[in-house]
Amino acid sequence: MAAPLIEPAFAKVNLTLRVIGRRADGYHDLDSLVVFARLADRLSLAPKPTLGLSLRGPTAAASGPRADNIVLKAAHALAARIKPLMLGDFVLHKRLPVAAGLGGGSADAAAALRLLARANGIAPDDPRLADAARATGADVPVCLEPRPRRMRGIGDILSAPLKLPSLAAVLVNPGVAVSTKAVFAALRLDVAAGPPDATDAIPGDRAALLAHLLARPNALEPAAIGLQPVIADVLAALRARPGCRLARMSGSGATCFGLFDTHRAAATAATALRRLQPDWWVRATVLGSPLGG
Repeated sequence: MAAPLIEPAFAKVNLTLRVIGRRADGYHDLDSLVVFARLADRLSLAPKPTLGLSLRGPTAAASGPRADNIVLKAAHALAARIKPLMLGDFVLHKRLPVAAGLGGGSADAAAALRLLARANGIAPDDPRLADAARATGADVPVCLEPRPRRMRGIGDILSAPLKLPSLAAVLVNPGVAVSTKAVFAALRLDVAAGPPDATDAIPGDRAALLAHLLARPNALEPAAIGLQPVIADVLAALRARPGCRLARMSGSGATCFGLFDTHRAAATAATALRRLQPDWWVRATVLGSPLGG
């Protein structure tokens, strides 16, 4: 038998997140600068005519019922658009925290679409892949090709890939799940658009990029802290680490990131945080484009 195909599902990090407004359909229009960490779930596929999924790994038990997994939803979405489609047995190794603001499920779904494309000889830029990604979930399109981008609308409007400097970082999750739906509900936004979307460019220089980020917070952070106050503790712990230039929540939480000047400083901070908070998930990593380029 041929060896299974394998794809990483890289963690998505929202460096900035602005909520433009709530739409009439209940969804929210956003404007977010998205990068990816060199931390990932792992998805494999053994091609065959039928569809299956096995879950493994340290966070598999928290990912919910297998039948509801977004990997299967992505496969069904692509199968509805491409006939016939070779399917297969997926094995998902869950390593990232669940319901954590890292787009783990969306990254898993995007990895499933990439694997099915490889198994069926479908070009990566085939529009049916992007259409299946949009049908699967709001964050899946940006995860389909994990490179830095500006993401707008409900996640369906993506910029071209951005050339950004790599950022030394520490990711911290305190072990609590946060419901994205509950966070948006806590915003209590009227059905109305916000101010016109800014069109300023994203700086490619590291110092200028940091200044850009400092001026553009995550609008979901206060609502998420109201639901899970421990997020404020995580941010305070990151800011207390020597060399931390910026600490912020990613997505709808509860994972937070701290940016550091060097990889050594990030690794030192991660070691200290694990010692202080042994029950937290703490990882030193690099944010940017894990694919390189």
